[in-house]
Amino acid sequence: MSAMPADRSDCAVSRPLRIAINGYGRIGRCVLRALMESRHRHNVRVVAINEPADLDSMAYLTRFDSTHGIFPGEVGVIDGGLEIAGQAIPVFHAREPADGPWRELAFDLLLECSGAFSTRDGLHAFLDAGCPRVLVSHPGKSAADVDCTIVHGINDADLQAGQRIASAASCTTNAAVPVLDLLERRLGVDSAFLTTLHSVMNDQPMIDGYHHADLRRTRSAMQSIVPVATGLAQGIERLLPGLAGRIQAKAVRVPILNVSAIDLAVNLRRDTSLEALNAIFLEAARARPDLIACASQPHASIDFNHDPHSVVVDLGQTRVNQGRFANLLIWFDNEWGFANRMLDVARIWADLFLVPAAPAPESFSSSIGV
Repeated sequence: MSAMPADRSDCAVSRPLRIAINGYGRIGRCVLRALMESRHRHNVRVVAINEPADLDSMAYLTRFDSTHGIFPGEVGVIDGGLEIAGQAIPVFHAREPADGPWRELAFDLLLECSGAFSTRDGLHAFLDAGCPRVLVSHPGKSAADVDCTIVHGINDADLQAGQRIASAASCTTNAAVPVLDLLERRLGVDSAFLTTLHSVMNDQPMIDGYHHADLRRTRSAMQSIVPVATGLAQGIERLLPGLAGRIQAKAVRVPILNVSAIDLAVNLRRDTSLEALNAIFLEAARARPDLIACASQPHASIDFNHDPHSVVVDLGQTRVNQGRFANLLIWFDNEWGFANRMLDVARIWADLFLVPAAPAPESFSSSIGV
């Protein structure tokens, strides 16, 4: 196994990366809080937030979070914005990209966290309005709608300084892709089926109510396990094209506020054992402790709340049948883990456009010698 590569997000840049956040909901607030709790907080500066909600509500929800607890710093409202941990952040309330004062801001990168824009036309509206670059907190509607889709640790080298619209994929993709990539490289993947057990989301009603596209999502989020559509298989194949046609997925929403899991059933091309399979993940966790972890104690989902990893492999739930049929349970904090990955991608991109000709980072796969 090769030595663990240096974290490219530690690379020195000529000045702090200046970001703006569009959409201050669950992901937007987690991104800001993850930054404030990060060792990189002095290298990234939030210069503005755009959010239609009022300042008092924004400050309150920053300070008091039902999932991640009380913010570890002072939060207040100031004239025209928020003061968070001693930093004044201007806030504006534009509902359309063209209405924001983007040209008046001196910043490098917009983190689009509203979830409202997934097509190239919609995202390009931010560029037309003066944003230099956009990093999206969800996959593009199609691969052509963004310049690249990045899962940190897998294909960071696809980022280029001249690109202007990038996606940080999704929380589920960031959890599944490192595991499938590792299995493909070490044992070969003949086929795989993933079932996502995802915590509730804000497109579900607390009590029965109408939904514009999905009859199942008219049902109370907190009373039922609700099957929903998922684009996970397509997202995985976008990142791992060698697995095209071999991946299927489905998803259910479960009535908890945060932390999700994936039940992964995989047909392998080479024989393995339970012990050997778990050893592969333990080795990977040693190589990239920022991205992957392994759990050997008998855990429940709440134990992974506020966990920054992309994925935690539950070693006690690994099963192997007849050498080539394996089943895994992997956990991920769908809010906090993804917020940290979005910041990782932002920093790696900044290494390219703030310091031209920086070398590309090693991939997760190469770092563990496969």
